[in-house]
Amino acid sequence: MSSLRRLSPPLHLLRAFSTVTRFGGVSRAAEALHLTQSAVSKQVKELEGWVGVPLFERSRKRLALTPAGERYEKAVRAVLAQLEAATLELITSDDGGGALHLSSLPTFAAKWLIPRLPQFQQQHPQVTLHFVPYVHSYNFERPELDCAILFGDGHWPGAHAHYLTGQDVALIAPRARVADWRIEHPRDVARHSLLRHVTVPEAWLRWSETHGVQGLNPLAGPQFDQFQSMIRAVMAGMGLALVPRCLVQDEITSGLVREPLPGCGYRSDMGYWFCYPEGRNQLQTLQVFRAWLLACAEPAPHSLPAP
Repeated sequence: MSSLRRLSPPLHLLRAFSTVTRFGGVSRAAEALHLTQSAVSKQVKELEGWVGVPLFERSRKRLALTPAGERYEKAVRAVLAQLEAATLELITSDDGGGALHLSSLPTFAAKWLIPRLPQFQQQHPQVTLHFVPYVHSYNFERPELDCAILFGDGHWPGAHAHYLTGQDVALIAPRARVADWRIEHPRDVARHSLLRHVTVPEAWLRWSETHGVQGLNPLAGPQFDQFQSMIRAVMAGMGLALVPRCLVQDEITSGLVREPLPGCGYRSDMGYWFCYPEGRNQLQTLQVFRAWLLACAEPAPHSLPAP
């Protein structure tokens, strides 16, 4: 066997290996692959012979991955997923269609993006959106992702960034029957518990500077990692919060929280941006989605090209 050939195991062997791992045994993997158990076992052993490395530890009662098998399975799973995604995109690529792999912060997706997606589907039925799990430290070189909606100041190395919304920040408080807090002036805010978001640690400092409030401790109070959790905490009476208006306007309108000082929010440098790497710029599905998404967005301060 040539060295080049040895480095490219047959696809059916890789699929058998990945399926056995996913289902935790040969029996269920055989059902999923519509093969006999002996055929699946033979394919797994053939792959081990092909790579020359034991992938499983075998005992009478269990089949467990070796450390090398664990590393290899993660890589094989990613390769198979890429192949399936590329095939799906090819099959559905007529009329400018195909698949677009998107990542978004969960709160933004639930509160802003998903309610608008039926309109996109109606206008562009040829494009299929696949949501990829959100990763905080996003790497634009990840092959399984075409684009992402991120929260920040619009600067990500290697990415084009288009502003969507989020810089208009509202001050929200519990509704009166949950916590009857008198807030008639910005200085009254300093008397209450202030909820903080881990991504925007300077929010209360910026707010106090904007409104000339003294004696406010911007680093006190509970800290949260999602705006949706902060909104729920305000609803429960835990304190005041500064939240992008695009995420909380429904709760304000319905009276689930109140805006005690209308017009006393602030304009943040942080917001939600549609981002994608330079290499995806010519992807037709991305161009279609970008055009629709930016039509839904607030007036953009600017769009930032890849550095």
